[in-house]
Amino acid sequence: MHFDDTIFAVASGSGRAAVSVVRISGPACLSVLAGLTGGVPEPRRLVLRRLRDPAGAELDQALVAWMPGPRSFTGEDQAELHIHGGLASRAAVLRTLGAIRGCRPAEAGEFTRRAFLNGRMDLTQVEGLADLIDAETEAQRRQALLHLEGHLGQAAERWRHAGIDILAALEATLDFSDEDGVPDDLETSAAGRLSDLVTEIDTALANPAGERLREGLTVVLVGSPNAGKSTLLNALARRDVAIVSPMAGTTRDAIEVRCDLGGIAVTVVDTAGLRESDDLIEREGVQRARARARTADMVLWLLGPDDPAQNPPEGRSVLRVASKTDLGDRRADCALGISALTGEGMGELLEHLKRDAEALTGEGADAIITRDRHRWALEEASGAFHRALSSLKAGDGLELATEDVRLGVRALGKVTGRVDVEHVLDRLFAGFCIGK
Repeated sequence: MHFDDTIFAVASGSGRAAVSVVRISGPACLSVLAGLTGGVPEPRRLVLRRLRDPAGAELDQALVAWMPGPRSFTGEDQAELHIHGGLASRAAVLRTLGAIRGCRPAEAGEFTRRAFLNGRMDLTQVEGLADLIDAETEAQRRQALLHLEGHLGQAAERWRHAGIDILAALEATLDFSDEDGVPDDLETSAAGRLSDLVTEIDTALANPAGERLREGLTVVLVGSPNAGKSTLLNALARRDVAIVSPMAGTTRDAIEVRCDLGGIAVTVVDTAGLRESDDLIEREGVQRARARARTADMVLWLLGPDDPAQNPPEGRSVLRVASKTDLGDRRADCALGISALTGEGMGELLEHLKRDAEALTGEGADAIITRDRHRWALEEASGAFHRALSSLKAGDGLELATEDVRLGVRALGKVTGRVDVEHVLDRLFAGFCIGK
């Protein structure tokens, strides 16, 4: 990427539409806009203009907005052309922009990358924007909006500044311990503040709700062959995604369906029936079913009317569900009874799943960690600060404590993108839309 170029892209969706928005950003933006419109409108107001190419041929009528930097999304001079959304109109405007010297089409995420590099957004806000674009459910939308507004970035910066203050106190103790005017209790005070800081970070690390909400929860259906797992999967998905057959062992591999459960993204997984088998493929399917159950957020253990009592599968949260209640009385050893075929008990099951999902995610209201990158950086900071505390408590490790606090502060800087983020940027921005 060359950030001295002026870039342009369609910021609205592709295909035929009533209106298309073309975004332009960079040092030549003012001259480009003047060339297209014959004059630059008042900043930050939509004004109707005729767009013309360099030869004077009319391209379109458009609403034009001029946003001089640094008060723009990218921090650079920026403009938007709200043109008619026909394919020919859009192609003509883009062709004209591409022929202007110093102008080129934007790469994926380049507008947002410029906003980050120009200090208009920190890295957590960039990630929040990406999550907002990808949000599938209402809860994911709310959480992404919190990050876009600085929910994590502000906390990380507050911790970083607290760490810098502690670091300054420890360095003052090291550098001026033999001089008058340095308080005797400076080291003790720094240790107390460091302890409070570590407690805050560790509290955030102990809450996995944000990651669960962003990635979605996993609900695994397990049970013996013909326990009704595939029928339940189809009922939850509201479409036929799994083959339902009276023949035992129809499902050999895991079948996944993404669902919106009361605003929370949930992946429901149908698995092979649990039984002993001489069939190598079926045995592999059973092993995979048990493995998925062990790592799932919730397990629905389906027990048919004729299934014998047995030990539950391994899992974090296992709910016994009596299936096929339309064929007979509900089993007494199950918490719920359902018939996925007739719909009996399905409302009660969905409410139970929704309550469990909300308990696991807390809807992300107080969770600030949403990605592995956040967790790794905060764990690195927490580890460094814990080592510093141990050195201070030992009473003879001031130099080591000071260095560990410095490392902790540096790790906190990684959260917002102040240090060591080049390896993150390419992969992150590659996932953005062109024009964003």
